[in-house]
Amino acid sequence: MKRRHFLAASGAAFLSGPALAATQAYQIPPQHQARIVRIKARFEPGEIHVDPGQFALYWTLPGRRAVRYPVGIGRPGLYESGTFTVGRKAEWPRWTPTKAMIEREPDKYKKYEDGMEGGPNNPLGARALYLYSGSRDTLLRIHGTPQPHTMGTRQSNGCVRMINAHAIDLYERVPSGTRVVLH
Repeated sequence: MKRRHFLAASGAAFLSGPALAATQAYQIPPQHQARIVRIKARFEPGEIHVDPGQFALYWTLPGRRAVRYPVGIGRPGLYESGTFTVGRKAEWPRWTPTKAMIEREPDKYKKYEDGMEGGPNNPLGARALYLYSGSRDTLLRIHGTPQPHTMGTRQSNGCVRMINAHAIDLYERVPSGTRVVLH
């Protein structure tokens, strides 16, 4: 089995029932498959780096290698670069739009101001990594999405979104406290 096929399948391997159906309903096109790539020596293993120009998230590995996942990022003016840590992780997370989201698009988000339970239609998808600055939740997330066709685009409200199977795979690899750089 080629590494790219393993990576595409590995995220869904331990799921069952509705969770498995939610990750398998979307056939990941070849250009959006996760794959192992060579990286520059300056990146330490065990970090996440997001390159918004390439719409790519890199989970760095030993030996100047990384798993490269395709991502969608924040719309112009909403993507926030910086260095963060994974302060919390969640499976099928509950989602609540931020006050800024509700102010920007009340017709779309006001109805969810009290939150939405996790599940296949939740905007945070199957898994979420919560990005912190020190002990403060930045409200930025790396998360799955029920809209996998948005990879390679600027459509989110600032978060980094991933295909659900990839978000599950990354979630299993990344411990809390991991350094995250949004370039």
